[in-house]
Amino acid sequence: MFNDKTRTIFALNEWFFAFYTFVRFNTSIGQLIAELDLSSKTLHRRVERFTNALDAPSIKLSGPVEIDELYVSAGLKGRERDEPSRSRGLSSRGRGTYEGDKPPVFTLVDRGSGKRYVVPAKSADESTVRLLLAGCEKEPLTVYTDGFRAYASLDDDERFHRESVIYADNKYVDGEAHVNTCESHGSLVRPWLSPHRGVSKDKLTHYLRAFQLRRQIYRKPGREALRHVLREVL
Repeated sequence: MFNDKTRTIFALNEWFFAFYTFVRFNTSIGQLIAELDLSSKTLHRRVERFTNALDAPSIKLSGPVEIDELYVSAGLKGRERDEPSRSRGLSSRGRGTYEGDKPPVFTLVDRGSGKRYVVPAKSADESTVRLLLAGCEKEPLTVYTDGFRAYASLDDDERFHRESVIYADNKYVDGEAHVNTCESHGSLVRPWLSPHRGVSKDKLTHYLRAFQLRRQIYRKPGREALRHVLREVL
């Protein structure tokens, strides 16, 4: 078995460095290859194992909750050789689809607990919204949304109390009703994905879990942050 004591390329200090800089500084795989002088295949495999080890966030909502959606370009990167090596995401703006290589990503902000969640989805529809909000601790859960049609069905569900702002009416805040915190948090997603130069939509979940982890260690000093990262994957 390869380990640190056998003096192989799997030295623990190198992997600690790779995992830490990947999460803390969003270092690209290409840059890590240059820093560690490892093969692309080796580093991709180890980073993939690292992100696969990150647990899915358990969404528990005390409320009130903001929910919003964005769409990211994520195609079919890294296919077998008998298939196209890469299919780029859509270049058009606006709402997209998973099938069209522009999958939806939902952001949720629980104002009660202060927790924030970023969750990719196959579709931006009513059933997805209900599933994301299913972890409410007390009903009815107050939910703040914009005017996107997928949220409209919450009005007829006694488990939720929905308040919305309609951007088409040039209305962005109505008392406590707004999704500004969601939009602020969601605005960090695309810059996070950008250094990796085309994330496969099949791997999008893993990159966004790493993004979630980065937010957890954002204000922690180096050694404490590293210990936190290792606890998440060991």
